[in-house]
Amino acid sequence: MQPTLEQGQVKKGHPKGLYLLFMTEMWERFSYYGMRALLILYLTNATTSHLGGRGWTDGNAGMLYGWFTGLVYLTPIIGGWLADNYIGQRKAITIGGILMMLGQFSLFSEISDMTFYLGLGLLIIGNGFFKANISTIVGKLYDEGDARRDSAFTIFYMGINTGAFIAPLVCGYLGATYGYRYGFLAAGIGMLLGQVMFNTLAQTYLGNIGKFVGKTAEEKAAPKTKLTKQETDRVAVILVLTVFVIFFWAGFEQAGSSLSLYTERYIDRVVFGWEIPTSWFQSVNPLFIVALAPIISTLWINLAAKGKNPNTTIKMALGMMLLGLGFFLMVGAVMERGGDSQDVAIKANIWWLVGAYFLHTLGELCLSPVGLSMVTKLAPVAYASMLMGVWMLSSFVANIMGGYIVQYVEQLGALTIFGGIGAFVIVLGFVLLAVSKKLTYMMHGRG
Repeated sequence: MQPTLEQGQVKKGHPKGLYLLFMTEMWERFSYYGMRALLILYLTNATTSHLGGRGWTDGNAGMLYGWFTGLVYLTPIIGGWLADNYIGQRKAITIGGILMMLGQFSLFSEISDMTFYLGLGLLIIGNGFFKANISTIVGKLYDEGDARRDSAFTIFYMGINTGAFIAPLVCGYLGATYGYRYGFLAAGIGMLLGQVMFNTLAQTYLGNIGKFVGKTAEEKAAPKTKLTKQETDRVAVILVLTVFVIFFWAGFEQAGSSLSLYTERYIDRVVFGWEIPTSWFQSVNPLFIVALAPIISTLWINLAAKGKNPNTTIKMALGMMLLGLGFFLMVGAVMERGGDSQDVAIKANIWWLVGAYFLHTLGELCLSPVGLSMVTKLAPVAYASMLMGVWMLSSFVANIMGGYIVQYVEQLGALTIFGGIGAFVIVLGFVLLAVSKKLTYMMHGRG
């Protein structure tokens, strides 16, 4: 069984395997976010455009975008279960990577509607094998009670966002210059590079972690009985927090849909006489992540060493409030234009958008990597990957909700929707603070 660190003991540095997982995740996120930055623009672009497009309405495009980005967070439950019980995390990551690479190449082929939907389907299935399992391996690098775990997931999150930063710049440039299909091609090549790296170096830097089902010492020691009261409480905490973060992600994921369309039409994107491509704004959030993650990671470690590290629920409540404040800045952008005018000649200042992304990023850093770490700490060993998939259910529901929100932006106006989202998630943040002590108690020393 994994050793438990003494109270207050904090190790320094991180295992080398963390940085291999960082790079693997970086290329996978390059693939996903490169494609995602182009998807809604591709769907709404005219079919006669030299760049390619499907000529869909905002509402229909938002719905497809929402269902696609939602389903990529549903399938990790299945992929996590298969990894826990049959194939192990390492094989699951390889299977998922290959399927996602083929999905991007299918989108690039642009042969027919069938290859378009086939590409989306392969990306959804492949992500199911990949996403929960690589996060689970990160958690397995650390002993129970290791205070570096939150920091490790913040560093891992830098890998996610390094790829997410580069992807819209590269894929967005290719898509806006040569055609959207070439952006999809670049995304597929990125996925290929990540898989070559992972399968070449995994044995050296990970050993047998995640390679076999039930082969680690902790897995062998885990009793084959029903869950204890403490384990049941911890699972309940995962489920409760999953419900809360649904609303965080429903707002946050507007970045790729309603915020992207608002940026395209109503934000002044001209800087020094040059108009910034809309897809490039998908790099603003990950750029802030890469810049701020080391600071936040160091902050958690320093606070832990002093015995002042906020518990998981407090960090997540703060994250929700920061998201709400970001949407209030977008309300400022709408009001600068005089309200919900559809006159595209009236533009809002770009700094409203940049400020919103900055606050959203701080909120994400307080919530998402901490949430991933929380699942690896609370989940019973035998259900680790499956419960990571359950955690990602929040994003499944949230993205589908987000697709409907795009339709309501058309009907109710950006002022109402942006303001409503902001107020609602801030209220939920205060509710989470109110139940923080109870949830922390139910974590039984792992909060």
